Amino acid sequence: MIRPILIHPDPRLKKVAEPVPAVDDAVRALMDDMLETMYDAPGIGLAAPQIGIGRRIIVLDCIRDAEEEPQPVAMANPEIVWASEETHTHEEGCLSIPDIYADVTRPAEVKVRFLNRDGAEEERHMEGIWAVCVQHEIDHLDGKLFIDYLGPMRRQMITTKMKKLKRERAKAAEKPAAE
Repeated sequence: MIRPILIHPDPRLKKVAEPVPAVDDAVRALMDDMLETMYDAPGIGLAAPQIGIGRRIIVLDCIRDAEEEPQPVAMANPEIVWASEETHTHEEGCLSIPDIYADVTRPAEVKVRFLNRDGAEEERHMEGIWAVCVQHEIDHLDGKLFIDYLGPMRRQMITTKMKKLKRERAKAAEKPAAE
């Protein structure tokens, strides 16, 4: 099921998400909904708080080439257990901040520990776009958005733009369908 994605500013995007006690059928169903929502958006990552669920769950798939097989990853309670000293700057965007992009500098490589779909603990070494994406999504679980890495003036301009977008979408939703 495709879920609506929250748009910044929304207070739920700034809250720290609660840990998942166990990966059960309900969590797996949520992971499936999140992947479906992410692919539909389209995006390469999605965190549960972005669909209004305050749980520590993220999904990602950084395969962009239609010729390649998708590689969906679902993580419960992900945590970065190691990060490289080497950094990488990448232009990031966010499904909760549509059509806005900015350069963010993060560790180039990370090792992430999480519970997989089966509830088993797993560790994964990630680099490149996968490292960027997993760090971006884990930030969401901690109530942090990529624009929080920007200067206050730029962040305020983006927030103003998103408020306007939300008003426009609300207005459009109120209008009766054209006959």
